[in-house]
Amino acid sequence: MGAADGVLDGTPLIDPTNAVTHGVGTLLTGNGESMAGRIAELAPGARVVKAFHLFPAARWTAPSQDGRPAVTVAMCGDDPAALDVVGELVRDVGGIPATLGGLDRVRQPEEVAGFVIGLAFAGFDPTSAIPHVPSADGDGGSRT
Repeated sequence: MGAADGVLDGTPLIDPTNAVTHGVGTLLTGNGESMAGRIAELAPGARVVKAFHLFPAARWTAPSQDGRPAVTVAMCGDDPAALDVVGELVRDVGGIPATLGGLDRVRQPEEVAGFVIGLAFAGFDPTSAIPHVPSADGDGGSRT
């Protein structure tokens, strides 16, 4: 028995994948399709949350001014309880969870990952291509 048989029904399932062409960043999923959506279809009943897919390991180990990683983790998912579980994991590793919407919006952060990966492999710092825009509350997005 496996995921396709519903063994993960009710279980939060994190999709940290970047389904992109290595070194180029173009998405490997079909037009309008997302990898998180594909995973949700392959694991019926699982509570899929897209998260932990944008930052390389070195970013998590580089301390910020307060000694913890300064990483905001974009998350998308349809199940509020699963988003809470993943948000707690994000906080446990020193990140800041940022829920952007449901799985219907997940292709957007997947495309951002492809954009960032493409820039990095082309020799550019991805942060230099994205303008700094203060959060709506003016604190740099440090909501918990």
